Amino acid sequence: MAINYNRLWALLKNKNLNKTYLRENGIHPTSIARMGKNEYIDIKILSRICELLGCDYADIMEYIPDPPQNLSDS
Repeated sequence: MAINYNRLWALLKNKNLNKTYLRENGIHPTSIARMGKNEYIDIKILSRICELLGCDYADIMEYIPDPPQNLSDS
């Protein structure tokens, strides 16, 4: 299972905003860096970002399921 935040970066660009906007509005630089690496972010932080940008979770992140594993009868 993976989370991808490419939608967040695209949304910021579409709104003529950048990561500095997030920092200036209370999102810690460590959280921004973790999103840049597609790492876990607390739901409270994601909620704050959605509040700032007037959007929903699906607008800033995408769930990417793991590929199915082939189970063989070895």
